[in-house]
Amino acid sequence: MSNCRKLSIFLALIFSLIYSNQLQAQAIKKSNTSNTLQFEIAGMDSLLFVAFNNRDLDKMKTFFSTELELYQDNDGVKNYVQTIEGFKSLFSRDYILRREFIKGSLEVFPIKDFGAIQTGKHQFCHVENGKMECAIFKFLHIWEKTGEGWKIKRLITYDH
Repeated sequence: MSNCRKLSIFLALIFSLIYSNQLQAQAIKKSNTSNTLQFEIAGMDSLLFVAFNNRDLDKMKTFFSTELELYQDNDGVKNYVQTIEGFKSLFSRDYILRREFIKGSLEVFPIKDFGAIQTGKHQFCHVENGKMECAIFKFLHIWEKTGEGWKIKRLITYDH
């Protein structure tokens, strides 16, 4: 084998190792970014529903963009004002409604230069006719990263 051919093979091996290391570094960076993003969004979801379960409407308002659009399969489309009025009405009722996140259902995906998509399942429970009633629903939140922090800009709740 000629020296030129040996050099070509050697350079090809070096370049493939460098390229492989770059791909691994990118995968690790993406994984760390995904883990950080998932942690942030899971934290925001948790804080949102602490406010919900405590009927803290003022705190809940801070999680939503004023450009909010809420899409619900059995109730139609609502804007920010209608959504907040809906929470206000719900919180004025004489029963306790609790939300619990279904463990293992969280998925978070980045939206380049905007924010994140969160999907998952949650369970809502309340007492009706003296009996505990619970149901599990699916949801999708589009979170926007703003100068004020994370805000839900689009909310879709379905499978009711």
